[in-house]
Amino acid sequence: MELLNINYERYKLENGLDIILYRDDNLPLVSVNLWYRVGSSNETKGKTGIAHLFEHMMFQGSENVPKEMHFRLIQEAGGILNGSTNFDRTNYYEKAPSNYLELIFWLESDRMGYLFPSLTQEKLNNQIDVVKNERLERYENQPYGLAWEIIISSLYPEGHPYSWPTIGFMEDITSYSLDDIHNFFKTYYSPSNANLVVAGDFDAENVKELIKKYFAEIPDNKKLKELNIKETGLVSDIKLKRKENVQLDRIYIAWPSSKSYYQHDAALDILSDILTGSKNSRLHKNLVYDNELAQDVSAYQFSGKYGGHFMIVATAKPGIELERLKSEIFNELTNIRKNGVTSKELEKSKNGIKSSFIYSLQNIDSIANQLNYYSFYLNEPNSFSYDLLRYDQTENTAIKEAIETYLEQPYVELQISPNK
Repeated sequence: MELLNINYERYKLENGLDIILYRDDNLPLVSVNLWYRVGSSNETKGKTGIAHLFEHMMFQGSENVPKEMHFRLIQEAGGILNGSTNFDRTNYYEKAPSNYLELIFWLESDRMGYLFPSLTQEKLNNQIDVVKNERLERYENQPYGLAWEIIISSLYPEGHPYSWPTIGFMEDITSYSLDDIHNFFKTYYSPSNANLVVAGDFDAENVKELIKKYFAEIPDNKKLKELNIKETGLVSDIKLKRKENVQLDRIYIAWPSSKSYYQHDAALDILSDILTGSKNSRLHKNLVYDNELAQDVSAYQFSGKYGGHFMIVATAKPGIELERLKSEIFNELTNIRKNGVTSKELEKSKNGIKSSFIYSLQNIDSIANQLNYYSFYLNEPNSFSYDLLRYDQTENTAIKEAIETYLEQPYVELQISPNK
């Protein structure tokens, strides 16, 4: 595990901006990864989707950077850039040749500190239309596209920050005013609510001077209070049925589960891999290959800051009842809970997780994002070895405990059938 020991430097500016520097001069590249500690979990009912909408607004120009120029300047330098929003955070990232690092700092600092003057009604209207079309294409007009938000709205109690989709509901997306956008920016886009990671080929002292030059004078807003979210579960099973314009029946089964890095989080990851992670995985072999009951089957463990869930999804072959798929799924879970998995299955899963993890760290931008990820969830950027060790130390007893703790409890079931 020593190979995953990352040497980094961490410090803060007086305005609260948290900075992590990681040097790697193997290639003349630099990655800048900026996390704002705001996601859809910071929204409220009736005001969903604003975190994602604001991510779009951050690419519409700032006081000294015209609209579309952020993308153009980085891409013309031979770099890549983008942003993303999830339940817990919003991130922005660039990767470019090292000599363009100052350009990246100028662009990011201008929109962190000086976006406000460029926020116009015209830009807002434009991006509302963009997000509305994104929701239509990816959710409302996509086969099975609304399943996710139907499930989470039932799985998490009303008002829980994970009970609505990150993209937001259509009526909320269309309702936002320029005042809403201004207030969101002033509340959450503040140095003390951000983490800046710089990774790659750079001179540390020079970078510190550049960070001071571009970020130190940005004023800080008041520190935000941490959300206080209570542990939740289901009192009884929730069973939902829905008709859609689809070709095949599909079943979704979801249970409340572990938060990020909490007990059983790694065990549930391993369980999902053993169930559906390969052609020889248990449910895949049973349902898809041996008995030809399902067109496909998948399982995954989602874990966030304020909650988690474990989900299994299976699409039935024509003529196969969803109840039969459900029965096979629960039989397999019961079997594993009673008898465990084989040592070969456990070793294969652990090796696959480790291999994928190490392979991802060949990219400097993946390392930069992972440093921010660990900083956010664990407050220790150098948690690479700790993270892998969770899987390495997971044994049969932990997997059986995870099933008993979570997957033998009440669940949400959604069945989607062809509308005919």
